Amino acid sequence: MTGTADFPHWAPGDHILWRYRGNSSGDVHICRPVTVVEDTDDLLAVWMAPGTECVRPVLSDGSPVHQEPLATRYTAPRTTARAHWSGMGVLKLARRHEPWSVWLFWDSGWRFKNWYVNLEEPRTRWVGGVDSEDHFLDISVRPDRSWRWLDEDEFDQAQQSGLMDARQALRVRAAGQSAVEVIRSWGPPFSDGWEDWRPDPGWPIPELPADWNHAPDCRSA
Repeated sequence: MTGTADFPHWAPGDHILWRYRGNSSGDVHICRPVTVVEDTDDLLAVWMAPGTECVRPVLSDGSPVHQEPLATRYTAPRTTARAHWSGMGVLKLARRHEPWSVWLFWDSGWRFKNWYVNLEEPRTRWVGGVDSEDHFLDISVRPDRSWRWLDEDEFDQAQQSGLMDARQALRVRAAGQSAVEVIRSWGPPFSDGWEDWRPDPGWPIPELPADWNHAPDCRSA
């Protein structure tokens, strides 16, 4: 991310929103209030604390999306619902212009669990946070540096359902291969020691604002 006259760097402890647009509608359907850990020209790092109230997509009857059969998962009517993040928190790292972000997960007692590479549209920065669009395909990286693809079935189904054309799918797969090369060479952010990071115990949990889905004034990537 980069600071500009309109959008200067956020300070550690600032609260912003990390949002995703729906692939078919363009409307925000995932919104997570987070606390800024670091914001430089090269990296945005944010912390999503346990218990954070978020917005997530659900089926029109309120049931979880993953309960819908894969063949109709992306065509069944949806809405959004508020829910609190359970379990340990998540540290999210986004390097400028990269079409993915890297998330760190821990088990109880701060035992590091894994890195998670979320392939996504490069984030658009606005005064209240960042927006992106998820690209379905993901990568899990274990502490021993082994890795594996995740959600390839959903990636294929998204194409069959018309949410991603062949050209975009090729770009996403190429982005995934680029991420794999970073993993194999153990480049940043994997090599930066973030698994030993801990949040400031004095940080309050950010609140989900009433206008979480408002259209931002986006001017900087």
